[in-house]
This record gives sequence, C-alpha cells and structure tokens, in this order.
Amino acid sequence: MKCYELQGPNGIDGLAFVDKPVPEPGEGQVLVRLKAATLNYRDLLTVKGGYGSRQKFPLVPVSDGAGVVERVGPGVREFAAGDRVIGSFFESWLSGEPSAEKMNRALGGSVDGVLTQYRIFPKHALVRTPEHLSDIEAAALPCAGVTAWSAVVKFGGIRPGQIVLTQGTGGVSLFAIQFAKMCGARVIATSSSDGKIERVKQLGADFTLNYKATPDWGKKAREWSGQGVDLVVEVGGVGTLNESIRAVRIGGTIAFIGVLAGPPPSDSRLPLMVMQQQRLQGVTVGSVEDLKAMVEATAVHKMKPVIDRTFAFDQAKQAFSHMESGTHFGKVAIAID
Repeated sequence: MKCYELQGPNGIDGLAFVDKPVPEPGEGQVLVRLKAATLNYRDLLTVKGGYGSRQKFPLVPVSDGAGVVERVGPGVREFAAGDRVIGSFFESWLSGEPSAEKMNRALGGSVDGVLTQYRIFPKHALVRTPEHLSDIEAAALPCAGVTAWSAVVKFGGIRPGQIVLTQGTGGVSLFAIQFAKMCGARVIATSSSDGKIERVKQLGADFTLNYKATPDWGKKAREWSGQGVDLVVEVGGVGTLNESIRAVRIGGTIAFIGVLAGPPPSDSRLPLMVMQQQRLQGVTVGSVEDLKAMVEATAVHKMKPVIDRTFAFDQAKQAFSHMESGTHFGKVAIAID
C-alpha cells in the first residue's frame, strides 16, 4: 500500500510517499481501505513540527478519514466487508469524561493517522457513515465536526432563540454555524473576507462582521444581540479572546478551541470575564459516543459538510499548501482512492 510518512519535523516538503505492506487485522480489529481524508489546522501544525519533542516519528499524519471495510479480524461481528465507516479521532475515548489514558491514542499525532490506503482500526473506534454523505464529506466529521458539536451542543447546550458567534470560515466554524442553526439559534459570523461573508450568509448566518474592517467586533456583536451572545466558538485563541469576552453575555460561555490568532494582547479583558461570571470551556474534539451522536444528528437533518476543494492522493503536499494559504472556505479534502 501507499502512504505518506513524516520522517521528522521537516515541513510540507518533508512528507515522504512510501510503500508499506497491507496490515492484517487481529482480534477485535478492522482493516479499512481509506477512501478520503480531510485536513485540520492541527495536521498542518504536526507536519511543520509544531509539537516539538512530543511528536513521534516516523508518523503517518492526518486524523480524519473515511473508507470501506476491507476485512475484519476474529471476534468482529459489528462490521463486515463493504461497510462504509468513519474513524474516531481518539481511539481509546469511548465515552464519559476525558482522561490521559483515553486521550493517549490520537490519530495523526500519538499514533499513525489516515493519510494511507489501508489502516487497522479497533472495532470500537469506528462509526457507520451516514448514507446521504460521500466518503469525502464523511471524512470531514471526526475532528472538526465533533469539535463544533461539542462546543455548540454538548457544552454550549444551545436552544432555539439563543445566539452563537463564530469566527472565520474554517471547518470547525462552518460546522458550528450549521449545528447552531440545527438547534434553532441565531448566528453572528465573523470573517476577514467580504466574499466569504456572503457565503456564510448562505449557510444561515443572521448577522456578519468583517473583523478587519471592524476590529471592535465584540462590541458590535453585543450591541446587535442586545445583552450579549450566549456562546462564542473561539478558534482564534488568546489573540481574539478579548473581543470574545466583550461579546458574551453575563453568564455566557466561550468554547475555547483554537490558537490561530497568536499571542495574548497586553490589555487583557480576563478580569471582565470573572466579573461577568462567564465560562471558558476548553474543547478537545470528543469521544466515540460524541461522534455517534453527531453522525446521527447529521443523518436526521441530512446536513452536509462544506468542502472547499478536493486533491488527488498524489497531490497531498498541494493540499497542505492550500490550507496553509488560508484561502479555503470549509474543509480541504484528499481523495485517497
């Protein structure tokens, strides 16, 4: 089989296209022929050496993939050859609260990922693909989809009539818009591109802000919402946290996910967060149980992930470069087969 390997923190050009034998599934294992993968910002960080000495090498990168069961090992009755499946981001986190043990097998990080033609999965880490989704669309779900689901539904508890603020137009943010609308909420969406703002309106955003043209977007969001928003899906990190705090209502929640916006500013509004009893909720993807719940909701509502562009398997480096450019709207995908 063909797969990509990182031999070290050598950047996108350091991705090696290698041959390996197709593995055999053992007891309780499933051999999946991967059909598609999608990229997350975390995958780009991994390829560029952003995790330093904690990163294992060699490594097959990328966490999010979908495919078809090739064959199953002894003791597997839940799946059969030909079943379409999605792999969970954390293989050992089946349900409940996270722990170091549950989170110690993260695809494309601590263990090999899905940028390969075949991969062995434990049977408990697979979820059936919704019939209405292609393999490319299904491959968008495990990290970005579950992260947005955890932020909006699991932790945010968003109800009809509430207000959610999203940042940018990456995979998590667009999923967050879709799940918020699924819950009956109103959405404020921010972007630095007027062209992308028009596209988030088509996804259902009720109010939009260009954060470059309106650097005090948190204040504007609070004014539009009246008392402040119920939930901010914070993907920028400490660099955007001040405006997020400004936007959130008293008692509201900031789902803290990303680190895209750089170091913290000197004029931090963290004291305001304390005074207004806001909640800062860290979100790190979710469990297999969370993936199943999100997949079921996606199937019921026939929701489809937003795919920006699909690259061929031998164009994986170009896919990473496209993501690095920041021009994408939605998920960058790779067709493996």
